[in-house]
Amino acid sequence: MGGVTSTVAARFAFFPPTPPSYAVIRDQITGRLVLSDVLNRDHVDVVSMKTKRGQDIVGIYVHHSAARLTLLYSHGNAADLGQMYELLVELSVHLRVNVMGYDYSGYGASSGKPSEANTYADVEAAYQCLERDYGVRQEDVVLYGQSVGSGPTVDLAARLPKVRGVVLHSPILSGLRVMYPVKRTYWFDIYKNIEKIRRVNCPVLVIHGTSDEVVDCSHGKQLWDLCKEKYEPLWLKGGGHCNLELYPEYIRHLRKFIMSLEKSGGPRNGGGIERTRSY
Repeated sequence: MGGVTSTVAARFAFFPPTPPSYAVIRDQITGRLVLSDVLNRDHVDVVSMKTKRGQDIVGIYVHHSAARLTLLYSHGNAADLGQMYELLVELSVHLRVNVMGYDYSGYGASSGKPSEANTYADVEAAYQCLERDYGVRQEDVVLYGQSVGSGPTVDLAARLPKVRGVVLHSPILSGLRVMYPVKRTYWFDIYKNIEKIRRVNCPVLVIHGTSDEVVDCSHGKQLWDLCKEKYEPLWLKGGGHCNLELYPEYIRHLRKFIMSLEKSGGPRNGGGIERTRSY
C-alpha cells in the first residue's frame, strides 16, 4: 500500500510539458544563449547550471537596473521556462527586482528526470548561481514557490537562515495531502512543507485562491498559520490554481510585500546553506 501511494504522489507532482515549449540555442549575431520560440530580451541572460546530482539545468536571469532584491522563482507543475518567460519579465518590471527562474531536471531543456530530490538540488544550483555569477547576497534573496514549486522553496528557505523573504503561491502542505485528507505525515510522502515551514525564519507571504480546484485553499491557510513570521496573506476570492496573476490585487499585494522587505533587514543570524541532507 505504501509503495503504491508513494508512486501516486510522485505522479501527481511532475507533469513537464511535452514536448518542451523551447530549446536553448546560440544567437549567431551576439553569441549569447537564447530560448527559441520566445521574444528574447537583451536584459535577460540564459544560463546553464550543473547540479550536485549531475544534471544540467536551464535558467534565465532578468536584470533590473533599480533592483535591490532578487526573486528566485520555482514554477508550478505543468510549465517550463518558455511558458514562464513573459511572466518573469513582467514581475521584474512591476516589482523592480531581478528575477531568476529555472527549469527542474526533466523540464524544458534541463537534463535528467524530475524527482523530489532533484528539485532540491535544482533550486540550490540556481541559488548558488546567483551568489557566484551575479554577486547576489543571501539577505537580498526572496524565494518564490508556486504550487509544486513551494516544495523546493520551503526546503531551501529552511536552510538559508539569512534569506530576506518567502512567497508561497498556491502552496501544498505535502504531495499526499493534495490527494488524500491524511492527518499525519507518512515516510513516503513528498514535499513535507507542513513540517519544514516551522524552520523558516523570515517573513512569509501566502497567496491562494479560494476556489482553487487543484490545491484546496486550506493548504495555504494552514501553512500560513504555521509560519513563524507571518506577513498579511492574500486570499483571492474566486481565484483558481492557474489564474491568480490576472487579479489586480495579486501584483499590488506582492509589491507591498517586496517594499516591506526593502525597508527591513534580513533575518538576524546564520550564514550559508545548512548542509542537512545528502541528495
